[in-house]
Amino acid sequence: MSIGHTLLGLLESGPRHGYDLKRAFDEKFGHDRPLHYGQVYSTMSRLLKNGLVVVDGIEAGGGPERKRYAITDAGITDVQQWLATPEKPEPYLQSTLYTKVVLALLTHREAADILDTQRSEHLRGMRILTDRKRKGDLADQLICDHALFHLEADLRWLELTAARLDKLREAVAR
Repeated sequence: MSIGHTLLGLLESGPRHGYDLKRAFDEKFGHDRPLHYGQVYSTMSRLLKNGLVVVDGIEAGGGPERKRYAITDAGITDVQQWLATPEKPEPYLQSTLYTKVVLALLTHREAADILDTQRSEHLRGMRILTDRKRKGDLADQLICDHALFHLEADLRWLELTAARLDKLREAVAR
């Protein structure tokens, strides 16, 4: 995810302070991985330097000054271009799980145990996501569906690999 573009998109609805941007980001996109304040302010600093945002106001208070950021026309154009650019599908050809299975076979360990353990972890994750989906709003349901579909594909791969483990063991031994 492009944090810079996401923060720019959030600014399109109107100027905000860094604190408000973090809160909006976490609410909409950061349930599992909230932003750190330092990440917000370093990103805003970079966007400011690149002319994609401007400081719309500064408020003095009991603590540090609070800058309010506003998106520029260049920032709006940048978000529009980012939104229009399709994401490259991730082929997962460098899967850590695949590497573990092959290394287990190469070192004469039980690859089936790795597959079983991973299957259990995937099913646990799917239960958690399904519960979250059931309790969530439409946006939460959609992101959970996205993750669940990926986990289902991984489970199919785990089953297929388990069924082919003897052949894979032979291929790896050569």
